[in-house]
Amino acid sequence: MLKMAAKKEMKINSKLSDEQLKEAYYDMLLIRRFEEKSGQLYGMGLIGGFCHLYIGQEAIAVGVQSVLKEGDGVITSYRSHGIMLATKSDPKYVMAELLGKATGCSKGKGGSMHMFDLPKGFYGGHGIVGAQIPIGTGMAFAYKYKKTDNIAVVYFGDGAANQGQVYEAFNMAKLWDLPVLYVIENNEYGMGTSVARSSSIVELYKRGESFGIPGKRVDGMNFFSVREAVLEAVEYIRSGKGPVLLEMKTYRYRGHSMSDPGKYRSKEEVADYRENHDPLTMMAKYLEDNKIYSQEDFDLLEKKVKDAVTEAVEFAQQSPEPSEDELFKDIYA
Repeated sequence: MLKMAAKKEMKINSKLSDEQLKEAYYDMLLIRRFEEKSGQLYGMGLIGGFCHLYIGQEAIAVGVQSVLKEGDGVITSYRSHGIMLATKSDPKYVMAELLGKATGCSKGKGGSMHMFDLPKGFYGGHGIVGAQIPIGTGMAFAYKYKKTDNIAVVYFGDGAANQGQVYEAFNMAKLWDLPVLYVIENNEYGMGTSVARSSSIVELYKRGESFGIPGKRVDGMNFFSVREAVLEAVEYIRSGKGPVLLEMKTYRYRGHSMSDPGKYRSKEEVADYRENHDPLTMMAKYLEDNKIYSQEDFDLLEKKVKDAVTEAVEFAQQSPEPSEDELFKDIYA
């Protein structure tokens, strides 16, 4: 289904100006180059612990974020850098956190899996599989309790979709018609296990049906498909009808984490996605075909993004380590 959708012409219902489309492409390219550099730094031993890259999934975070408004909240798992950058968090503070520096968004104490930026509405990456789902549902409860029209977006992967707390959260979300959008980033492998080998029902968008939560499968490699589906879902949620579940079919080009060589899938499979379904390539083609960007514009943008990533790395490397007295701070709220 994904492959067929990806090869069709992009269905456009974006209502975005040329400037907004340029901004969306910039955000996607920034995530790609930032994550590539993160992988290099990890290989050099400058990033410790685990490191999960978002390469290949950029259209989801940017597409979702393009629909949200001030006051909405976003929460995700440990594959968090890309989603955090999509919320417009400063790349310098994200990179500093990866390098464990005091200037990082979590003061250098969270690292790759525990990013956080409250002013941007980013409520974190979370290291425990599925832990963010009940927390995000609680965020939605708070929005409804306070009588705001904000929503919570809860990202989780195909692997987390089999966790028990997901369905406890679903039940409460629908019981109280909470303003929450559940986004399953189905990149086809939970660590090294394919969805077909771990899930009795592989149509993950149907997982909310028994609770009365409508679901839809979306081409997560296509920015416009993501945006269109999220526009529809957010309108439904803000009208007070309760939660929606979107399954974004996507693909990660790298391993589950930097320590994963990804030998459970063929080189041909990865190459097919890179060559025929890449979200940046498809977006760039749209911009070029519609004369929004020329090749010269793309070259200038590439330089702008690379300069931003270089600046982030230099900032992080020059930042101080956390002081020892930070060790026992922020343990309790």
